[in-house]
Amino acid sequence: MKSKPPGLGRRLKPLRTGTAAPAFFACFALAPAPGLHYEDFMRLISDSGELAALCQTLAQYAYVTVDTEFLRETTFWPKVCVIQVACDERAAAIDALAEGLDLTPFFDLMANPNVTKVFHAARQDLEIIWNLAKLIPAPLFDTQVAAMVCGYGDQIAYGELAQSLCKVTLDKSSRFTDWSRRPLSDAQIDYAIADVTHLRDIYHCLRQKLETTGRLHWLADEMATLSSSDTYEQRPDKAWERHAHRARKPRDLAVLMELAGWREQEAQTRDVPRSRVLKDDIMIEVALAAPRSVEALGDLRAFPRGMERSRAGVDILAAIERGLARDPKTLPRIDRERRSSGGGATVELLKVLLRQVAEKEGVAAKLIATTEDLEALAADDRADIAALKGWRRELFGAKALHLKHGRLALTVENHRVVTLEYLEAEAGGEGVGA
Repeated sequence: MKSKPPGLGRRLKPLRTGTAAPAFFACFALAPAPGLHYEDFMRLISDSGELAALCQTLAQYAYVTVDTEFLRETTFWPKVCVIQVACDERAAAIDALAEGLDLTPFFDLMANPNVTKVFHAARQDLEIIWNLAKLIPAPLFDTQVAAMVCGYGDQIAYGELAQSLCKVTLDKSSRFTDWSRRPLSDAQIDYAIADVTHLRDIYHCLRQKLETTGRLHWLADEMATLSSSDTYEQRPDKAWERHAHRARKPRDLAVLMELAGWREQEAQTRDVPRSRVLKDDIMIEVALAAPRSVEALGDLRAFPRGMERSRAGVDILAAIERGLARDPKTLPRIDRERRSSGGGATVELLKVLLRQVAEKEGVAAKLIATTEDLEALAADDRADIAALKGWRRELFGAKALHLKHGRLALTVENHRVVTLEYLEAEAGGEGVGA
């Protein structure tokens, strides 16, 4: 039996899938290495020495599961409170708020190229690590993305996946507790640890299924996006992009770009949510109205009373003036007409094909193509979209082009949509749009 590392206590029973679990998944219940007793060591790590010892142990394994508990309701930057980690035989929670705790060993583990870091819905956790250490864990495996490839629908929740694969129902009573308050209760720690212990079984199940079906490489594009620092950089000059669809003409867009940039910078500087600076709907109203005086700003129906005479009011008017002074020729093009000239009907047909392919192949439709992808494809055979590249093209893109050009038909058989491809299309291969 392995001796317990210093400072780690609290032993649990090993995880096991329910007896009703399919044989395929049941075989992945975690088991101890030969000659060892399976143990989970669970406690809140608050000492730098203990953390260093834990991470040194974890670095010896092929993978670790990771999760975080954080607060963001009152801040711009997420405030990490607890970090949970586990490998096949160990699990622990790290008190990220412990005074004097050096998180360097954890960051070193996240950067270790020999250890796969497993998350579920990794984006927010990765953003936290990026903000704290300017590094992105690699290599990376996101079980939510893997579940999409394995046919578990779009963005399946962790609890649903644990129920489906591990046959366990998670206790969610601590989900909305204040993770910044100390001391943490045993229930909170148990809840936090469950997010990485069951994740081990989920990881083994999904990875094995991906390897068996030859789809493991399908994750590459999504992991590349998650591993890019551009995904987490909060750039004020890019803040307008999430609201670009609200701009009706170039002047609207120019003012919106300046207002969104000012709000983003203000929120970051003050470390408050964007809505604390100016709510989305109010910012859009201001951008579309483009008032040029204190009185005109204050007369806007939704604008907070008195704010027009504050420093923020001065900054908003200055942002409006900068926007109005922009040269329209330098602005991004407002592309609102992609669906015109019959494009809308084509998009609707492509949506039906996408659903048919997704159901047949057992892959989440969202992972194959988005509505924006379909709109781009309807407008251009050579659109620069993922759906026309790699495995997505083989699965859907080539068929979509055939459908668009009349070489493939959709029909219904036994209440299910099926495709009918003409012989000349089969002889011609993927010539369209290639």
